[in-house]
Amino acid sequence: MPETPARDPLSLDAQLCFPVYASQQRIAAAYRELLAPLSLTYPQYLVLLVLWESDGVLVSEIGDRLHLDSGTLSPLLKRMAAAGLVERRRDDADERRVRIHLTEAGAALRQRAAGIPAELFGRLGLTIDEAERLRGLLAKLCS
Repeated sequence: MPETPARDPLSLDAQLCFPVYASQQRIAAAYRELLAPLSLTYPQYLVLLVLWESDGVLVSEIGDRLHLDSGTLSPLLKRMAAAGLVERRRDDADERRVRIHLTEAGAALRQRAAGIPAELFGRLGLTIDEAERLRGLLAKLCS
């Protein structure tokens, strides 16, 4: 059986980082188009995903879930509050902590956003199974 020629480990095609980077660029562009009719940015969409799962979570919990520091998250949440999507409330048990709650408008966006994942997969040319396998592999890198 003939041997496969050794691939140069420094060739672009041998790098893991490049297809991840290029994929991220393509995914971000697709999300921009899909989120524009909702007047959402991608980071705002991520915050809403967290809140649609569990409303009234602490700012620190949102930061942990999204891997965002408070310097990035606080201005984002302030813009979302100004847009009427969320409310910031002091925690009843500890006033130093702030909980983020969906407004009616923020909650209503969930229904309008329901088709985004399937639409994204279609735009990327992925089946649901392929997208799930890819998500699983990428999640493994993030853990």
